Amino acid sequence: MKSKKAGRIAATWYAMAVVLALGSLIAVPPHLEGLAQVSIPEEIEWTWEVRPAASDPGLPNVLLLGDSITRNYYPAVARRLAGKANVFLLATSTSVGDPRLGPQIMQFSSMEAVHFSVVHFNNGMHGWAYTEPQYRAAFPGLFQTLRSMWPRAKLIWATTTPVRPDAKTGATNPRIDERNAIALSLIHGSDIAIDDEHALMLKHADLYQDAVHFNEEGAEIQASQVAAGIQAALSGTPR
Repeated sequence: MKSKKAGRIAATWYAMAVVLALGSLIAVPPHLEGLAQVSIPEEIEWTWEVRPAASDPGLPNVLLLGDSITRNYYPAVARRLAGKANVFLLATSTSVGDPRLGPQIMQFSSMEAVHFSVVHFNNGMHGWAYTEPQYRAAFPGLFQTLRSMWPRAKLIWATTTPVRPDAKTGATNPRIDERNAIALSLIHGSDIAIDDEHALMLKHADLYQDAVHFNEEGAEIQASQVAAGIQAALSGTPR
């Protein structure tokens, strides 16, 4: 009887430890406490994580953090940086303004347990249920989360790309322009580099595969600029 009772007690303590451990992963970061954030889920929510099949410990690690636009050009970026960096991907529909985003990034960091030398980030194609003031209030928390996870990483923010007028996701070019302007105003004067994917893809309106995403040729054009910015950051060359 004692052994069974002891076993049940041990199992209870183990379960409590697991709950506490999980709670530490999803706890709201201190810099987000006090923000009146409410999660507004979209009809379809998703995450997409990719790690190199065979990381080279002698190479720096790079993270592309974004949405389906980032997921679209990730393979071409990884190909361009082959032999120069191990390229990881965290793409998610969770947007700036959603309190789930910070914990998702922290959980990814805990799972991968690697240091990233460069984090290239943008999550601009979701979160249209949030207002622009809410976006402004939440945006600093995104790069503060990145700083807390990888304090020595060089950060590159990519502007949100334009959409066609028939986009049905809630995205419109006036709102994209406003959010890009908000982000640029908050980044101004910091050491965060800027990858202007918006200006780049304004010149390629013929390369959409749908109202939001670009086709393979467009993804290659984006990847070329993304990879060049990452290589510059890795080498310490100002851009």
